[in-house]
Amino acid sequence: MAATLFQNARIVDGTAPERAAPVSVLVEGGLIREVGKTIRSDKARVIDLKGRTLMPGLIDAHVHVIAGLADLGRNAALPDSLVTVRSLVIMREMLLRGFTTVRDVGGADFGLKQATEENDFPTPRLVISGKALSQTGGHADFRGRYDDRLAPGTRHRLGALGRICDGEAEVRRAAREELKGGADFIKIMANGGCASPTDPIHFLGFSVGELEAVVEEARMAGTYVSAHVYTDEAIRRCVEAGVHSLEHCNLIKAETAKLAAKNGAVAVPTLVTYDKLASEGGKLGFPPDSVAKVEFVRAAGMESLAIMKQAGLAMAYGSDLLGEMHRHQSEEFVIRGRALPAHEVIGAATHVAARLLKLEGKIGTIAPGAYADLVVVDGDPLQDLALLTRQGKHMPVIMKAGAFIKRARLD
Repeated sequence: MAATLFQNARIVDGTAPERAAPVSVLVEGGLIREVGKTIRSDKARVIDLKGRTLMPGLIDAHVHVIAGLADLGRNAALPDSLVTVRSLVIMREMLLRGFTTVRDVGGADFGLKQATEENDFPTPRLVISGKALSQTGGHADFRGRYDDRLAPGTRHRLGALGRICDGEAEVRRAAREELKGGADFIKIMANGGCASPTDPIHFLGFSVGELEAVVEEARMAGTYVSAHVYTDEAIRRCVEAGVHSLEHCNLIKAETAKLAAKNGAVAVPTLVTYDKLASEGGKLGFPPDSVAKVEFVRAAGMESLAIMKQAGLAMAYGSDLLGEMHRHQSEEFVIRGRALPAHEVIGAATHVAARLLKLEGKIGTIAPGAYADLVVVDGDPLQDLALLTRQGKHMPVIMKAGAFIKRARLD
């Protein structure tokens, strides 16, 4: 792999409210070797960025790459071959938006992760939870009220978001099986959800004993638990049980946010998905009962950002989009920018997400020793977050592990 020397780059990594002064960045062997004002290399190809912005590859900490359909129950019934191909297309498009790492929080398996690591297809780095754990009637149980069949045996289907387990013994076994199967962390459904048919938003999922059991299993494996949560009560139960990653958090209150921050938890808001489910979900196959639940959590989303910021609760970037709505992935930047400073919004998709994924120093930063995952942006995203949207239109260069994914002419 040829070395590359970027010159006259102004770094934006989410740690400061203004772009840095121009520097050079040397990439060798898939890694960033040096960052400084004057760097010389006889072997490297030189790319003069002429003052353009250079960013670390973006990180989306809440995706479902297997969700080719908005109706997750139907998605679980699709053949693995079709789901695989659709997943590769979804990930390629994510990469072309500048997302060089994504965390799948329900669905993707180790085989799909291994396929991304073999680099035969252009995809982001993939961090996985395997199948999300859900109780009967929970957020991964897509049986209707009159469907009395036993729990569906679809957990080995790639298109299935999760699996059903009830009681501490089943929860422990399920967590161990997902970890054995290559999960990097464990995802649980600890609250009602929009996409599932029989669990109202206020529905509390697992018992406290079940929550504590799965947290213990994750800790014994050296990892953490991520929880689907909306209501303040559900969030507090999870924080008290030791859950580390709090997905959504739309209805969080100030005292719970402070407790989560004190315990070192990380929130992953996903506001864009509610906007798009409300406007597009129905026509894309999202069930009508599910569409009706969306507005309940959507309205509180922006307020939750202010509450969590005031409490000092770290927030990573998440999109949580399904089916054809994946194309709106980058619009979360603009939505959050209405309530938060631009550098904090960008930081959510760089250093905060890197820390959550346990890849701090490797991704989400432009520093010696980090992976050479880099994005060039025309303009200053600290002044206009919309530069990070429009399917990578303003990103003439995208690099992953030192290899060019996209390289347009820089005039």
